Amino acid sequence: MNADLVIENVLLPDGTQGSVAISSGVIQSIGHDKPSAAAVYDAKGALIAPGLVDGHVHLDKTLLGLPFIPHIRGDTVAERIEAEKHIRRTLEVPVETRGGLLIEKLSAQGTVALRSHVDIDTEIGLKGLEAELTLKERYHHLMDIQIVAFPQSGILRDPGTDDLLNAAIEAGADLVGGLDPAGIDGDVSRHLDVVFNIAERHGVGVDLHLHDGGALGAFELRQIAERTLSLGLTGKVAVSHAFCLGELDDVDFGRTAALLAKADIAIMTTAPGPVSMPPVKPLRSEGVRVFCGSDNIRDAWSPFGNGDLLERAGTVCDRQDYRSDEDLALAFSLVTEMSSQVMGREGGLVVGAPADFVLLPVGSIAEAVAERPRQRTVFKRGINVTPGAGE
Repeated sequence: MNADLVIENVLLPDGTQGSVAISSGVIQSIGHDKPSAAAVYDAKGALIAPGLVDGHVHLDKTLLGLPFIPHIRGDTVAERIEAEKHIRRTLEVPVETRGGLLIEKLSAQGTVALRSHVDIDTEIGLKGLEAELTLKERYHHLMDIQIVAFPQSGILRDPGTDDLLNAAIEAGADLVGGLDPAGIDGDVSRHLDVVFNIAERHGVGVDLHLHDGGALGAFELRQIAERTLSLGLTGKVAVSHAFCLGELDDVDFGRTAALLAKADIAIMTTAPGPVSMPPVKPLRSEGVRVFCGSDNIRDAWSPFGNGDLLERAGTVCDRQDYRSDEDLALAFSLVTEMSSQVMGREGGLVVGAPADFVLLPVGSIAEAVAERPRQRTVFKRGINVTPGAGE
């Protein structure tokens, strides 16, 4: 059977030269034979790597497409939420435009899938969700998109948000989110009641933001794990940030990590700068899945961020003092294999998987993380979607 496309002269993950055949957007074969094909692409020795997967972005928050807006300082999460609302009220460029520019930027850098957290509150209602659902359809040829209904302003402190979260899932959001049950809403049990009741009612997953640190954050993680187990949501829950995991003593870390592993709760980290970071290897040794995301990209929370997941993997290495090839490959897995798993995607360079990959002018995955080459040729479902490829 002829393939639709063969990528020839490609450096395979095992370090040998070979070819990859694609049919109907799916990888048909990987190896050293060259099947006949309707079209051939010469990789010229470039390394083939899985498409990058961003486990945490905010398409509705980005300020791309606008003149640079000075950052408004906020010393607490609550203060920054209010600063963001102030900016949000002044924006004239819609989410469909700003979010679309971000999707195009991410795609050009090799990202093929993302999970976006969209604000749901009583001020904006479901407008952000409606915009992201439009983007999900408009850009399906570039990006697989999951949407989390995210109560950025809290749930209990913003009465009516619980009904909006429920409505958001009914309208098409893929997961339900939460935010600092103690630090923002001041009531761990009631906040988690709302989130997990919605998840159970609709059979969807959960992805909560947790900034609360130390023993309080660890307590909240264990509460999340207990609910996950009791409701049969094992493997469907993620916690984003979880700074507390980098602040615990060995005993508290051990019992918290063990419970996270038992409930198969995944931990998302952005490898943040001045605050603590969940320790990747100790968590993995306990059986906890760890993945990575960009989070804020040129928005009211940060004037920085470029969405480059190779750069993000390098930041993980800097923060965790990773230097060996094996360590760099581990960091790469956080922005590919692990984030893809958490999103429930078929992925990777295996026969039968979607032909979502990137060609890089390097000799290994470790070199890709270290070098972060600007030249990237991106394929989505077997089609070259690199900007300018069709010109």
